[in-house]
Amino acid sequence: MGQKVNPISIRLPLNKNWRSIWYAKGKVYTEFLIQDAKIRKAIAEKVGPSAGIDKIIIKRSADEIKVQIHTSKPGLLIGRQGQGINDVKSFILKKVFKNQKTNLHLEIMEYKKPELSATIVAENIGYQISKRMHYKRAIKQAIAKTKDAGAKGIKVQVSGRLAGKEIARSEKYQQGQIPTSTFRANIDFSVYHAQTTYGTIGIKVWIYK
Repeated sequence: MGQKVNPISIRLPLNKNWRSIWYAKGKVYTEFLIQDAKIRKAIAEKVGPSAGIDKIIIKRSADEIKVQIHTSKPGLLIGRQGQGINDVKSFILKKVFKNQKTNLHLEIMEYKKPELSATIVAENIGYQISKRMHYKRAIKQAIAKTKDAGAKGIKVQVSGRLAGKEIARSEKYQQGQIPTSTFRANIDFSVYHAQTTYGTIGIKVWIYK
C-alpha cells in the first residue's frame, strides 16, 4: 500500500509556507489552533465559494490578529466603500470571539491567476457539480483552463455517487505531469466537498506549477 501524505505539508521546508504564523505553548497553542480553524470556517461561510479564495494566512502578535485573505476577486470581498470587508470582520468577531474586544485586522491580497490555484479550481468544480452540471464537463473545462494558464500538469479525482449512480466510485483525470514523489516540485493541492441531492461528492485537485 502506498503511504498517503498531504503534498503541501511535506513540502513545507522546501517551497511552501505555513498558513498560521505564530508561536504558543500548552493550552494557549490549542486555543489558537481552534481559533484559526474557526476563523477560516467563518470566512468561508460568510463569502461562499464564489469569492475565489486561494488561502487564508493568520499571523498573531502579542496584541493583534492579522488575517490575510488571498483572493482572485478582491473587489467582491472589499465591497462598496469597504462595506464588504467590514461585514466579514463583524461576522468573525460575532461567530468566533463572541463579540469580545479583539484587535482583528483583515487584509485583502489579490491572487492574479486563479486557474493555478488548486483550492479555487476544486471549489469551482464542486460549485458546478452542485448546480447539476455533469461532472465530466466541469472537470474537462477546469483542466483546459489550468493548462492554458501555464500549468505543467493537473490531476483531478472525484469520488462519490457520480451522476447519481447508486454505487459510489472514484474517477481520475490527468493532463501533463504530476511528480508527487519529487519534493522540490511546486505542487498545489486541495480537497473540496460538494453537496448534491444524491449525496456528497469529494473533489481532489493537484496542480504542478
